[in-house]
Amino acid sequence: MLYPLEFVPVMQDYLWGGRQLAEVLGKPLPDSQRAAESWEVVDHAEAQSVVASGPLAGKTLGELVRQHGRDLLGAAGQSTTERFPLLLKYLDCNRDLSVQVHPDDRYAATLDPPDLGKTEAWYIVDAQPGSKLYAGLKSGVDREALAAAVQAGQTDRVLHELQPQPGDCVFIPAGTVHALGAGLLVAEIQQASNTTFRLFDWNRVGPDGQPRPLHIQQALEVTDYDRGPVDRQTPQAEEGGWQRLVDCDKFTLQKGQGEDALEVSQRDAFSLLTVPAGKATLVWQGGRTPLAAGRSLLVPAVCGGYEVRLDQPGTVVLRIDP
Repeated sequence: MLYPLEFVPVMQDYLWGGRQLAEVLGKPLPDSQRAAESWEVVDHAEAQSVVASGPLAGKTLGELVRQHGRDLLGAAGQSTTERFPLLLKYLDCNRDLSVQVHPDDRYAATLDPPDLGKTEAWYIVDAQPGSKLYAGLKSGVDREALAAAVQAGQTDRVLHELQPQPGDCVFIPAGTVHALGAGLLVAEIQQASNTTFRLFDWNRVGPDGQPRPLHIQQALEVTDYDRGPVDRQTPQAEEGGWQRLVDCDKFTLQKGQGEDALEVSQRDAFSLLTVPAGKATLVWQGGRTPLAAGRSLLVPAVCGGYEVRLDQPGTVVLRIDP
């Protein structure tokens, strides 16, 4: 009954969003509107993905997890059958995002309501000249130094800065202070959490003319002061033509590029696939599914092994496994 699932994007508008999600990735967005994020796959109290087509059209991801948990998630996801564990999104950083940090699972479970922690990874789809991001604290910055910088309105001065290029990947474990900068188009994979503690918001005001809330004490509590600066990930060759970008206890992130076909052998786990650029075709035991730029699929575990064919030069495919 299950097949590769495409969902209706859940568009989110924050004050730092723009038009790139529509103009570059083809997201549904009226001409007069902006958007900051497109949630491609999400099962959370604050948002639910809805199947876009096929016999299961109109079903939410949460319903599918409850009704088909084992077939959808596979052995790797059996322990999380009440909720899909990951959230896949695209971000249009038309302005700087706030300086923030996310808690780990243990801390997030104490919140009201409880949530998952938030470990995430960024894949840079596009970067305007001079764009930058912040990833981790500079060496030697402890809680006292971070608190003093926040108090002085100089938070960015204690953060490690990178100038990313398209194709770069940055891994942000829970507890890492970070911020994406203006001019970046990003694909992000994260735990299915929406818990964010803001340290600094560049002295901006929201649509209501008031500063957005900060969560300084909570942010200071959950920050990992031992991590230090975070650099770009180094790709590692994998089977089937893939390159591993991230391998952590929450997910693995792999990239496919420059091959005619990418293979995934028979296994008992779901995959998320998204195409930041170009065109591809998913070939699985039940047929073929096209993937244009900006489109994403959830491949249920029961679909087994599959192949991703790259249909034009410059195509990039991201694959996320549990």
